[in-house]
Amino acid sequence: MYHDMEYRVPYADTDQMGVVYYANYLEYFERSRTEMLRAAGLPYSELEKKGIILPVSEAYCKYLAPARYDDLLTFRSWVKEIKGVRMVIASEVRRGDELLVAGHVVLVSVNPERKVVRMSKELVESCEQFFWSPEDEK
Repeated sequence: MYHDMEYRVPYADTDQMGVVYYANYLEYFERSRTEMLRAAGLPYSELEKKGIILPVSEAYCKYLAPARYDDLLTFRSWVKEIKGVRMVIASEVRRGDELLVAGHVVLVSVNPERKVVRMSKELVESCEQFFWSPEDEK
């Protein structure tokens, strides 16, 4: 299953032509995965209290079409992989059925001493509901 959320583009996210700044798409990916983790029952604030820190170690974003001021967008995120010390979360930004941006981030599990550690069992089990692949729909 994946996690969807809607977002109406404010003027502040756009340039003078009313087109969304390309860098905002990575912020949209962050909003989407943050809300996905919240829906899994583990918001970042709780993860940090438990000593689980998930910095981004890699980000990939493929831009396909622009979003504009006042567009209603859907942010979709899902877990592609949780293995060892890393988690890969894929994200898409859509306007209706049109795919605007697709990509993923790689998160690495780090403990409070800033040492890389395996993903916690609690995190893995909580995120199982969001394991998904677009091929699942075909």
